[in-house]
Amino acid sequence: MRARIITLSWEGLRVAAIATELGCHAKTVRWWLHRFNELGLEGLEDRPVSGRPRRITETERSRIVALVRQAPPGRLTRGEDGELAADDETGAPEWTLESLAEAARQSGIEVGRSQVRRILLAEGVRWRRTRSWVRSKDRDFEGKGRGSSACTPTRPTVRRSFAPTSSGR
Repeated sequence: MRARIITLSWEGLRVAAIATELGCHAKTVRWWLHRFNELGLEGLEDRPVSGRPRRITETERSRIVALVRQAPPGRLTRGEDGELAADDETGAPEWTLESLAEAARQSGIEVGRSQVRRILLAEGVRWRRTRSWVRSKDRDFEGKGRGSSACTPTRPTVRRSFAPTSSGR
């Protein structure tokens, strides 16, 4: 596109006409024309970018996002005989950042939990945590233990007592 901007300019087209023909903004056309006028052909080349290069390719990022759309390996499904069974008894029953990172590593993508989180946030992937049967609002319900994630703190039970006041009202 950069070389095309220059050739169209040499053919006599104005900035607005070049932008319309190439489907870009007029500011972009002006920027490349000024850079070409200052540096010549070297001005049309890519400049080095700052920062560390990405360790994960776009293909690998897409594969990580595609994992979320698949059922987790430990999710129970009902077979033809009506029995519940998981494809992988040791696999995670629901996707967590840890289980997604592990599944990505098993498919050959070296990635950590925090990187998976950043990729999913950048792609706008969101999911709700499934509601656990471990908790209940029923006072007689006896808890079965902590939730599925040890890193999620439990909320303390707030007990309120209402004592009569001596305000005379």
